[in-house]
Amino acid sequence: MDDSAGKDSQKRQRVLTGDRPTGALHLGHWAGSLENRLVLQDRYECFFLIADLHALTTHYERTEMLRRNVQELVLDYLSVGIDPGKSTIYLQSMVPEAAELAILLGMLVTVPRLQRMPALKEVMHDLAINTPSLGLLSYPVLQAADILMVRAHLVPVGADQASHVELTREIARRFNQLYQPFFPIPDILIGEVPSLPGIDGRAKMSKSLDNAIFLSDDAETVKRKVNSMYTDPTRVHPTDPGHVEGNPVFIYHDAFNPDAAGVEELKDSYRQGKVSDIEVKDRLATVLNNFLDPIRERRGHFAAQENLIEEILMQGTEVARRESQKTLKEVKKAMRLSLWETAESGVSSGP
Repeated sequence: MDDSAGKDSQKRQRVLTGDRPTGALHLGHWAGSLENRLVLQDRYECFFLIADLHALTTHYERTEMLRRNVQELVLDYLSVGIDPGKSTIYLQSMVPEAAELAILLGMLVTVPRLQRMPALKEVMHDLAINTPSLGLLSYPVLQAADILMVRAHLVPVGADQASHVELTREIARRFNQLYQPFFPIPDILIGEVPSLPGIDGRAKMSKSLDNAIFLSDDAETVKRKVNSMYTDPTRVHPTDPGHVEGNPVFIYHDAFNPDAAGVEELKDSYRQGKVSDIEVKDRLATVLNNFLDPIRERRGHFAAQENLIEEILMQGTEVARRESQKTLKEVKKAMRLSLWETAESGVSSGP
């Protein structure tokens, strides 16, 4: 890792990633990040953030849904195999130190830099937002605070969030140069399938665009969604040669079908007009349901355990808050904030 600072070589490196509780997780989340987390939780000290404050940047009028969404998100985590015994799962709004750090880090970033963030432009376009709120504009700064608060070394994200982590790296470098070499410079890890297209053929699968297959979808829903998937618009008849490249159905086959040789044979048949879209989709629905069946089973098991979600979040948040308090203390010392020095030593060094 480049530009590291403040790292204890005797400890495992840390990972920070998470999700906004704005709805159920989908196959795009699995391909872009969740799959990596199962490997990372055995190799790193992992912090998984339930980013309810981030959810308010675009869903500020739906706070009554947050509690339910948080519970469903944790169930998604548990159902795919994230283990709270190995990793720390915590709630962002219960760690107020992150918000305070975001204020301090916000002094190191200009408004034009935030306005150039590609993810901001994408969200504004998708949700028809003409003017971003301060919260939406400063979203990447709070995200940087989340990452740096636990002094993370690695951030696994989808490709659409890579620019946010790059901003975090810039902020960490600037802090280290101005005040003290304290923060590690986090590396970015993108999944092997960085972004899955939506079932409607749009560039990515998204909760907000209603074009996703969710991890919690039942078998019939999956089959219905796959049957509605966008394929090759130039193909009128099943005997017409079809295009595989850029075809969402085959992108999903490549991502989830364990029979790689069978997928290649299917592609050859499709190119030659020897297989229909219906058959290709039927095979994909079977593949996806085989993949989701054990996830559904685990979800039901955990959902039946009363108070499990609350206990996991309380325990994880306690761990995250201890780390956050340590970080904020060191940050204030490095910045020579007089009130902090007075509280610690009884002597003020002045402004």
